[in-house]
Amino acid sequence: MDYKSLYENKDFGIIKFDEQLKNYTNFGIGGKADVLVEVKEEYQLVDLIKFNQKNNIETTIIGNGTNILVTDKGIRGCVIIISKNYDRISLDGNLLRVSAGCLLSKASKFSFENSLTGMEEVSGIPGSLGGAVAMNAGAYGVEMKDIIKSVRLVSKTGEILEVSNEDMDFSYRHSKVFDDDLVVSEAIFELKKDDKEKIYEKYEDFTNRRVTKQPLDKKSAGSTFKRPVGSFASKLIDECGLRGYRKGDCQVSEKHCGFLINNGNASYEEMINFIEEVASIVFEKTGFKLEREVKVIGEK
Repeated sequence: MDYKSLYENKDFGIIKFDEQLKNYTNFGIGGKADVLVEVKEEYQLVDLIKFNQKNNIETTIIGNGTNILVTDKGIRGCVIIISKNYDRISLDGNLLRVSAGCLLSKASKFSFENSLTGMEEVSGIPGSLGGAVAMNAGAYGVEMKDIIKSVRLVSKTGEILEVSNEDMDFSYRHSKVFDDDLVVSEAIFELKKDDKEKIYEKYEDFTNRRVTKQPLDKKSAGSTFKRPVGSFASKLIDECGLRGYRKGDCQVSEKHCGFLINNGNASYEEMINFIEEVASIVFEKTGFKLEREVKVIGEK
């Protein structure tokens, strides 16, 4: 398919062809995308989804590139990145409206600056709002489902949907976004007024925990495994003597055992095999079965 002529002069955002996806993911791993589009506005997202459907072009959303592992063969069709400029924030009383491209850290900072509490715990979650809502991301006992009032979604046919918290089917690291091939456009958070200094102290506390305990300077997709019932992935990995364990450019972080990192130019095959090896060792030694939180996407 001649993608260049097909997408020429279209107002979908920034359009690139045969782009290396490793440059757009936190893991720094992944082959080429046939077409890569960075959308900055909701109308661009809607029009692009409709255009791709009309032309039978497969669409893949990678948001801000966190929590994913892209295969070395890359992704066929059109890959959509939600631009960091897709980041409007507005306030109506205690309701905070945030666009999908906005970083959670930015939204959390905005909330405490306006004396609103509720987002401090999630301030350190890497990535943008869209991905966080889709996977019901959480930290320190607070998940997206606990603070969201409603979500504005775009369907696979380009239809705009306003969905309440109750109808999002939130569960641990899951929502209806994955079930129905939906895209998050924005979310409304229902927060509470509180003392600004008190909120700031909590915000600083959780931010500092992230800085001191997570390998933010390394190529990582964040927490590699979901939390197993009855324990923690990082604790189990550490107890198995795997802290700092390395194979090629793949390594268990010495700073936080729940993070598996790419120390250089690890391939998809190397990283996925390493993830499976760590999970296998943990299962053999502890009986706990670790389930991957990082999502694998792309042609195999």
